[in-house]
Amino acid sequence: MPPTRLNLAILAAASLANLLALHTATHAAWYFALPAALLFSLSNNTIFALLHECVHGIFARNPTLNRWAGRYAAAWFPTGYALQKTFHLVHHRNNRSPSEQFDIIHPQDIRWLKYAQWYAIYTGMYWATAVLGAVVFSLTPRIVGNALRQAFGKQGGEQTGAANYIGALNALPLAAKAEIWGAIAFQAALFALLDLTWQSWLLCYAVFGWQWSNLQYTDHAFSPLDSQNGAWNLIVPKPVRLFFLNYHYHLAHHQHPQVPWTQLPRYAHRGARFWTVWRHCITGPKPQNKLPHIPTYPLNPPR
Repeated sequence: MPPTRLNLAILAAASLANLLALHTATHAAWYFALPAALLFSLSNNTIFALLHECVHGIFARNPTLNRWAGRYAAAWFPTGYALQKTFHLVHHRNNRSPSEQFDIIHPQDIRWLKYAQWYAIYTGMYWATAVLGAVVFSLTPRIVGNALRQAFGKQGGEQTGAANYIGALNALPLAAKAEIWGAIAFQAALFALLDLTWQSWLLCYAVFGWQWSNLQYTDHAFSPLDSQNGAWNLIVPKPVRLFFLNYHYHLAHHQHPQVPWTQLPRYAHRGARFWTVWRHCITGPKPQNKLPHIPTYPLNPPR
């Protein structure tokens, strides 16, 4: 059963933290800018974790509240709720399939594209690409997406997942584009109400985007090639894990996608150290016969 009231309270608190961080980064002394951006990176990841709950329909018991909370949370990314939901469910269906083996170099792969995609993830450009892609989708007709999918070619579309993700856009209604326009309007309102500068906004979102991008594949890299078991329960300091609402328990989530974040520790029995996986990630994708062994350890049972 979703912890609706708790989720709403956390969403409100994280939103206030975001507002405080953005305002501080803009208007306080320069040496407060980076600490403010670090706070924003954590609180905005909290909001993204709640968006993730909305996508799975487990933010709130009421479907309408769940949908509108998702739209609001998506505006902080910024993206559209329907777009994020579609992409995320595509990910669940295809996890660790040939179209989502970004960590493995296959003989038929386009090598430069493999490395470009990989280091886009680990430099934070993945977030920027996701936001730019959402804006392009919202402003262009379907033919543009189809042309982009063809531009990747058969192999490029397969190894990057573009064939699946761009193809899924055709099923989205016009309302999905309106959600992205709403997110753009929301961001514009933040600039007006907080008198933000582009420099402070970019600093906060760059730190958030780097942190978000790195986690999105570290919780899958070098894991078993199985849609349900191809993820890690990542071991991080407990305060960090709580900021992310147990998002690091990603294997437990893939095995039990309808379990709310508050209950995930019950299903997370073994975990890999985040830094162990991440250190292997930054050295780049690897041939299948040279994948690193990632040790796992028992996780403490929830108290």
